[in-house]
Amino acid sequence: MRKDVRILLVGEPKVGKTSLIMSLVSEEFPNVVPYRAEEITIPADVTPERVPTHIVDYSEAEQTDEQLFQEISKANVICIVYSVNNKKSIEKVTSHWIPLITENTDKDSRVPLILVGNKSDLVEHSSMETILPIMNQHSEIETCVECSAKNLKNISELFYYAQKAVLHPTGPLYCPEKKDMKLLCVKALTRIFKVSDLDNDGILNDNELNFFQRTCFNTPLEPQALEDVKNVVRKNLSDGVCDNGLSLKGFLFLHTLFIQRGRHETTWTVLRRFGYDDDLELNQDYLFPLLKVPSDCTTELNHNAYLFLQSVFDKHDKDRDCALSPEELRDLFDVFPYMPWGPDVSNTVCTNDSGWITYQGYLSQWTLTTYLDVQRCLEYLGYLGYSIIAEQESHASGITVTRDKKIDLQKKQTQRSVFHCNVFGDVGSGKSGFLQAFLGRNLMPANRKTLKKRQKTIREEHRSYYAISTTYVYGQEKYLLLHEVFPDFDYLSDADMACDIVCLVYDVSNPYSFEYCAKVFKQYFMDSKTPCMMIAAKSDLPEIKQVYGCSPLDFCRMHKMPPPQSFTCSTAAAPSRDIYTKLTTMAMHPHARLRCMCTCNRCTFCLCQNFLNSELLQTVRAKLYAVVLRRHISQADPKSSTFWLRASVGATVFALLGLTMYRVLLKPR
Repeated sequence: MRKDVRILLVGEPKVGKTSLIMSLVSEEFPNVVPYRAEEITIPADVTPERVPTHIVDYSEAEQTDEQLFQEISKANVICIVYSVNNKKSIEKVTSHWIPLITENTDKDSRVPLILVGNKSDLVEHSSMETILPIMNQHSEIETCVECSAKNLKNISELFYYAQKAVLHPTGPLYCPEKKDMKLLCVKALTRIFKVSDLDNDGILNDNELNFFQRTCFNTPLEPQALEDVKNVVRKNLSDGVCDNGLSLKGFLFLHTLFIQRGRHETTWTVLRRFGYDDDLELNQDYLFPLLKVPSDCTTELNHNAYLFLQSVFDKHDKDRDCALSPEELRDLFDVFPYMPWGPDVSNTVCTNDSGWITYQGYLSQWTLTTYLDVQRCLEYLGYLGYSIIAEQESHASGITVTRDKKIDLQKKQTQRSVFHCNVFGDVGSGKSGFLQAFLGRNLMPANRKTLKKRQKTIREEHRSYYAISTTYVYGQEKYLLLHEVFPDFDYLSDADMACDIVCLVYDVSNPYSFEYCAKVFKQYFMDSKTPCMMIAAKSDLPEIKQVYGCSPLDFCRMHKMPPPQSFTCSTAAAPSRDIYTKLTTMAMHPHARLRCMCTCNRCTFCLCQNFLNSELLQTVRAKLYAVVLRRHISQADPKSSTFWLRASVGATVFALLGLTMYRVLLKPR
């Protein structure tokens, strides 16, 4: 909605321009009329549309042509005033004023015109018969009003129509020649219908219509009013109402009817509620609401946004197979001006055997977009109508900005659910296979050459350097985002180094593969706080000694890294996901020096850790401390040296027993 409206009155001398303005302000006809009235501002609380309105007069006697041209360029709407009893002033409308205004306005920004027939009190006939052909000839003319400054007839209506012509213009919506809505208007209303069709059955049922009415006009429709609306559509359109619900054709017919009956404000209210501007384009403020993301913070979808996206998925998964076919995906993105997901998405997230994006893959792709490009995510949520359907103030309410990573390191805990892993490795080391294995795609030994050949011939737009899916760390679902970094050793950007964990992949069957990983680590990550893990890829092949100063195992020990983790995607079944759980665990706890890198909950270390952290042990320990302390306090004076000696001996015994048990349990490993 505009912040204000600027109305300019032009016309031949002595047609009553100044009298109209003064009669509006004083509510009486002035006895003395100056050549020109000063600019008047009507406050917002006085006008029907609650918008400040500036009324500007023009006088040929006091203003130059240059000043007139400037006023025309600044005006939002221009009222051409003529006298109903002066044929010459009517002729000047088409011969002088309309061409003059056209020459001094931008062709792309059409200024609406209002024809004003003043001095209707001096004649008994109407001038509309003469004016109607002019209105039909010039589409920029919104309406014509006959009024009388002397009798105060239609004065308020004149300025209301002028204001309405700016706030609710007919031009972008309707074509008078074709007597139908324009293509852009139909396109916008079609998107609104599809967003409002919550069950995607092609019909707005009573619940959906009431939600739509409440969303746009803050009040539901009474049952009888709802039936009356449907009856109007039934009488005029055979397929406008289906299964007692409003079809798309019926929805469009209703808005055509509103416009034809002069109720443009109804259609404009709907359009603006769904984010459209005066040019019927989605407003930038609607698509990109303000969202501040400090440095070293990340962005994630919150619970409400995930619930909304789940409902969108369910709405379009018509065959209920928990995957979106190409047709279902196109239907989902039909409310977008373009297809947002390219063919590379199929190699970025999980798909089914047919290559269709699964429910998990769908949510993963949204998580990826939010993490990497939150502005793009806000734009996508805007197209889907998140803030309207979820009844939120803006799309930004669906985004969580995580706290600074430095605070997470200080507190040794994090509330984030998305973790970023950059994967480095030399050409042919197995990085792509490592990413695809995360999505459950294996590589049989017989098919290794076939896959390599396919990867070489794959189109660039189908190639993906990202893979994202979920992992579970101590029972909590987390997203792990893998990013394959180009093996350009000479230069790594800040984005390549900004991550939660680094994965260094080398090929055990290539003697020169490990050297690249060692160089990358020493040059970029040896002195950083980012945890690193070495991956011994293609472990199903015979291992060859690496041509380097030390073995990969010794290198990891030297730099206090976990030992190299064996990995292969050449398995008959889906590749093991344990390695990805380990990566996520290290990313969540970068401060911890984990001696055991498994999360099996079966080995000695895991059982010991679970036992030490169990509630039973905590309760027993607390009670034991309480009993010991109560006994010592009751039998000894805390101020005596004997009491403190016993306490020191007891603490030492407990510490030694705990250390002995820890070493005994870990010895088999």
